[in-house]
Amino acid sequence: MLLLDTGKEWGGGTNSMIELLKRLDHARFAVSACFYHDYPHGSSTLAAELAAIGVPLIVMPVRSQPLWAKIAKELLRGLLGWHRRWRAAAVFRIELCWRIRPRARALAAVLRRGEYTLLYMNNQPASNLEGYLAAMSAGVAVVQHCRVEPVVNAFERDQVNRAAAAVLCVSEGVRDALIRQGVRGELCQVIHNGIDVSQAMPDAQRLPGVAPGMPVVGVVASLLKRKAVDHLLRAVARLPAAMAPHVLVVGDGPEAADLRGLADALGLSSATTFAGFQARPLPWLMAMDILVLSSPSEGFPRVVLEAMLLGKPVVAARNAGTTALVEHAVTGYLYDFGDIDALSRQLAVLLNHADLRRAFGEAGRRRVIANFSIERYVAGVTAALEAA
Repeated sequence: MLLLDTGKEWGGGTNSMIELLKRLDHARFAVSACFYHDYPHGSSTLAAELAAIGVPLIVMPVRSQPLWAKIAKELLRGLLGWHRRWRAAAVFRIELCWRIRPRARALAAVLRRGEYTLLYMNNQPASNLEGYLAAMSAGVAVVQHCRVEPVVNAFERDQVNRAAAAVLCVSEGVRDALIRQGVRGELCQVIHNGIDVSQAMPDAQRLPGVAPGMPVVGVVASLLKRKAVDHLLRAVARLPAAMAPHVLVVGDGPEAADLRGLADALGLSSATTFAGFQARPLPWLMAMDILVLSSPSEGFPRVVLEAMLLGKPVVAARNAGTTALVEHAVTGYLYDFGDIDALSRQLAVLLNHADLRRAFGEAGRRRVIANFSIERYVAGVTAALEAA
């Protein structure tokens, strides 16, 4: 089996993939991994993490975008700026020509040389399109693991319907989104991500300068614009001074400097800890009283599973992944993405009521233990791989 992942950074989907690979029966599945980037994981790397569980890594070469493609896309964006759908279709055709089809040919050669019988793809159809084309060329079965809320165009939909033996969806919302966009419903199976519910609970990370009893509201995420971490800072800034919590931001990324600047502008710099990337996030989650996830789109966010297992209430923007996990007013609160006032109000309720935080946290922990074990996750994926 060849595992294809086209991602550029370590995220929750990578963690779930690694947990699966650790537990797959390697006597039944001889696995190699294929990525375009050997990206870092703290002081380690993807290659080192995979090698530790006996999975070799193939790093595919990345071709720079040719000048003709860049110029053509800019011209088309200008000429078709008045029609969004036509513009997107034209730009996609250029991407198909210079990037996706050449990658598919290179990947098909890897599939043939390695005599692989199954291509397992870890992302979503639009990100893994070259895999579908390569597998059809090489005569290899395909299983797609869709870990994010997907958007597919007509060409991508057709390749999925033609080539996939199964599309594993991390939530009902992901499945429904695929079906709405024309992916055949019989291909789509919901297999929720899982977590080791029997693992020892960590001690909370100490936060220097945070007074005992000071509530901590936090986020664990890649610091990317699409994660909307700034919404958390803005929501905290709208709270009355008497209930202001400490803010803990765990993660790194291109938005880090802007977020530090925003915290300073909002008067929160002394009340905010930017912890950077942490290879072991659980102690940092344990230090939080409330986890916030303010991103507009998630497939099935692992960090919410982790927080709930630790007995932490969650406040999250409503999307395909968070609605599958967070039971509103039972394990936490959901709000409409971008409604920062609503986020601030929900934080205020939880900050004012420690008993409610405990009740939500205990309900969340029970929900994770009952429904989202790592054993159930691995068994479901294994059955789908065998069926393919």
